[in-house]
Amino acid sequence: MATPVGPESLWLWIGTIGMTLGTLYFIGQGRGVRDPKMQEFYIITIFVTTIAAAMYFAMATGFGVTEITVGDEGLTIYWARYADWIFTTPLLLLDLSLLAGADRNTVATLLGLDVFMIGTGTIAAFATTPATRIAWWGISTGALLVLLYVLVGTLSETARTRSSEVASLFGTLRNLLIALWLLYPVVWLLGTEGTFGILPLYWETAAFMVLDLSAKVGFGVLLLRSRAVLERATTPIATPT
Repeated sequence: MATPVGPESLWLWIGTIGMTLGTLYFIGQGRGVRDPKMQEFYIITIFVTTIAAAMYFAMATGFGVTEITVGDEGLTIYWARYADWIFTTPLLLLDLSLLAGADRNTVATLLGLDVFMIGTGTIAAFATTPATRIAWWGISTGALLVLLYVLVGTLSETARTRSSEVASLFGTLRNLLIALWLLYPVVWLLGTEGTFGILPLYWETAAFMVLDLSAKVGFGVLLLRSRAVLERATTPIATPT
């Protein structure tokens, strides 16, 4: 059964439309690409915005939201947001890993940390006491910091072995994700789900929507705008004999 959605539905509909337009744009960008390795980038990126569009539609129509009680107060939780993140954030990291030419162990480490981060963040959202919510937020944020450490360290070192164009694109996308992903726990903490409650639900929803569009559609536009760079990224690195 659908739950009535408040005035924040404006931002949810903007998110739905934005993600849908992003999906259509990426599909158009991918037309004519025949190389299987290059197609991986388009397929992954299309799924990122497709999943996000579906989850934003669920939230906008009242199917991705529920009410919980924290202490003596009711709290609106958009659970579809977490369902979105647990699928789309690993796909974004997979895109970045493919661009860097990462090995399986690095990819597995990044994806494992990411799923742990979103999973513990989801527990934080559904915990029923303020102290427990903050404790799980801390665990999730800690996982994020470790993930970013691997991103800046191991993955960046691997990316430096690529061509200058590929390494430059990797650096741009990595920095974009770092800047945006560090803002997510801040918005959570300042919003209705955190302890401060400075951001009302209307503006909290707007902030998450802007971050989501930037981290998914913005990321995809930057990644897929140059086929020449993707061609270099999928060309095996010649090793000296």
